[in-house]
Amino acid sequence: MFKITINGKLIETKEKKNLLDFLRDDMDFIAVKNGCGEGACGACMVLVDGKPFRACLLTTEKVAEKNILTVEGLTEYERDVFAYAFSKEGAVQCGFCIPGMVVSAKGLFLKTLEPTKDEIKLALRGNICRCTGYVKIVKAIKEAARIFRNGEIVPKVECKGLIGENTFRVDAKEKTLGEGKYAEDIKIPEMIFGGAVRTAHPRALIKKIDTSEVEKLEGVVGIVTAKDVPGHRNIGHLSFISDWDALIAEGEITRYMGDALVLIGAKSKEILKKAKELVKVEYEVLEPIIDAEEALKENAPKIHEKGNLLFKQVLKRGDVEKALKDAKYIVTNIYHTPYTEHAYLEPESATAIPKENGIKVMTSSQSVYDEQREIARLLGMELSQVEVESTYVGGGFGGKEDMSVQHHAALLAWKLKVPVQFTLSRQESLVVSTKRHPMKIEMTTACDENGKLLGMKAKILADTGAYASLGGPVLQRACTHAAGPYNYHNIDIEGIAVYTNNPIGGAFRGFGVTQSAFATESNLNKLAEMVGISPFEIRYRNAIEPGMILPNGQIADSGTALKETLLAVKDVYENNKLVGIACAFKNAGIGVGLPDIGRCLLSIEKGKVHIRTSAACIGQGVGTVALQMVCETTELLPKNIVVEMPSTSRTPNSGTTTASRQTVFTGEATKRAALKLKEALENKSLEQLEGQEFLGEYSGITDPMNSEKEYPESHIAYGYATQVVILGEDGKVKKVVAAHDVGRAVNPKNVEGQIEGGVVMGLGYALTEDLKVEKGIIKSKFGTIGLLRSTDVPEIESIIIEKNKESLAYGAKGVGEIVVVPTAPAVQGAYYKYDGKFRTSLPLKETAYKK
Repeated sequence: MFKITINGKLIETKEKKNLLDFLRDDMDFIAVKNGCGEGACGACMVLVDGKPFRACLLTTEKVAEKNILTVEGLTEYERDVFAYAFSKEGAVQCGFCIPGMVVSAKGLFLKTLEPTKDEIKLALRGNICRCTGYVKIVKAIKEAARIFRNGEIVPKVECKGLIGENTFRVDAKEKTLGEGKYAEDIKIPEMIFGGAVRTAHPRALIKKIDTSEVEKLEGVVGIVTAKDVPGHRNIGHLSFISDWDALIAEGEITRYMGDALVLIGAKSKEILKKAKELVKVEYEVLEPIIDAEEALKENAPKIHEKGNLLFKQVLKRGDVEKALKDAKYIVTNIYHTPYTEHAYLEPESATAIPKENGIKVMTSSQSVYDEQREIARLLGMELSQVEVESTYVGGGFGGKEDMSVQHHAALLAWKLKVPVQFTLSRQESLVVSTKRHPMKIEMTTACDENGKLLGMKAKILADTGAYASLGGPVLQRACTHAAGPYNYHNIDIEGIAVYTNNPIGGAFRGFGVTQSAFATESNLNKLAEMVGISPFEIRYRNAIEPGMILPNGQIADSGTALKETLLAVKDVYENNKLVGIACAFKNAGIGVGLPDIGRCLLSIEKGKVHIRTSAACIGQGVGTVALQMVCETTELLPKNIVVEMPSTSRTPNSGTTTASRQTVFTGEATKRAALKLKEALENKSLEQLEGQEFLGEYSGITDPMNSEKEYPESHIAYGYATQVVILGEDGKVKKVVAAHDVGRAVNPKNVEGQIEGGVVMGLGYALTEDLKVEKGIIKSKFGTIGLLRSTDVPEIESIIIEKNKESLAYGAKGVGEIVVVPTAPAVQGAYYKYDGKFRTSLPLKETAYKK
């Protein structure tokens, strides 16, 4: 018998069990999160006799006779202080890591209530945050310490919710205190646990699958294989491709290590683990295709029936050959960018519940309507038979656009007629989930004797891995942004996306532009050197201005503020020696002629305005943006407004959270609905409007790729940015200054958080993150992929540029993706100044971070 005091209560148990599982499953303390189960992330941090420990590394036996504290065990005063401080400082984004941060802060406060910034960073060394860049978390802990030190009463804050106000996020308190539910926090009576047996080889013929031993195991509820799929076995984010097999059948060839062969439902996690080990698979192992160039060869085995070429994009404007002939200086380099793991803190999870004539799924998602469509296809159902609800989403960055567990949970639940929860382990998540596309980019850039850009040519080869995912659109954005935000018009770009047996390339923050911008901006540094001007000056001389024509033919609108971002960093660039600079632009909205609609329904229920939209908050705060749109338009206060979670039964389809679109598209749709409500409120009260609904829609009209128009409008809006990276004499990044044209900041503190988080993600991309893949097999663990921790993060200064006077979404532009784009090339430029080595591959080698 083990006796443990948990949150002040004596608990006795005979079971020797992992402490994380015991706290979550037996005690229902859901603030203790399962982020990795490997002791790497700190999401499960608890205090053991006053010292922070990761619960996943402990057992009930190890903590016997000890005192355990979770966030649930804090006093009401402590909970109020932490909730206030984290809300005030804008420290909460996806929120999954935050309870663990609070526990580490509590441990620090037991030592001192006057911590320095460095002491706070050190206390957080065991906690990973992928969203915030740690800056605002450190500030929140500093603020909490001040309140505790002075014994202050926690202020009651009443925000007006107006545009430009630092309104507290609608979800900050729940996330800080671990009260809000994420996907794995769902518990349903009679729920069983689902899992998949996956291939042991990236490319192999499945000769036989033997589940006979599994069938004998007590506690196994059922087994599902490819032959049991009632609908279409192939699904996909892009419905017109749908090339991703949910299960591989006997007699078929696997395409990557994430391919599922067998699904199992069991009454406990322990039985499920044992059952998976009992499945016997006979393979004929085949040589995997792991090189994109080899995959294109005529004699290469076909990964898909149609061949190994997924997509080809060609963009041509002007006369490139003449431009190169007339140029004074020409630079050609070949660049290589790597796989990158999204590393959202919450592993994928879904709970599916069978209904009389359909299925209900609760999951963390970037679009409940995408899930609905793909699950319906797999189960052979009408859309109306599939209901999907979103829980809180513990980070996404594009990685939760594709199906991972939702379809498998639904299939098991439907076949076995019981509720099923299906959760990936962190290592399984690494194997199954999509990555940032590795690319090989050959780029030529030319200018005249004064540094005026004349033309560019590029060949981009993207490894899209085993399935399409969003490989085509990612390649398109890499191509459409490859010339940079500059005023020249001779371009020749060819992009090719190729199937291999490697991990799947999918949507990732920056969406192809992180790759091509690295090449573009690095080439500019070489040209500046040849001309004899500074990297700042070559960018300023060529920077796009309102009324000028972008390389893709679109006329820059009046809100274009690239030069303003350059001027904002001019002094810091010129007053530092070891410094790099890079510019970027990034679209808001899907664009290129494709349907793109934002929707919001405002309903009056019990005297409150309910904001109903399927726009997923994956940490960027779209719910708070929508609330501020309503408050600004109607002058109603936030206390009169309820922001609902996305649900196919309650919220209209506002498209996927992707392409930095939700602030613009759902923001504008919400504003339009709010204008209707405002009109109704002119002669009626909210109580008198009970039961009424007000729908807002916004459709972005753009021109298709290779439009014949002289000046096609590819995207509704673009954001612009300039970032400067300063190195210390030791070769480490000392400071990053990031100036971003965001149109208008709906919530400035929220925007700063996006910039800070994006910069840190960009620094990781540039310097430390290195997902090891050998012969199609991932060799990294979560703790070894190179994620930056609190003590690694330099000073970050955010400069928000607001110039846009357009009425669309009150002038706001998307900022979620562009924040990560300029960082890596700015780091490259800084190291070029530091040691004269011109690096062409990421992560950069021979630095203070990586040899």
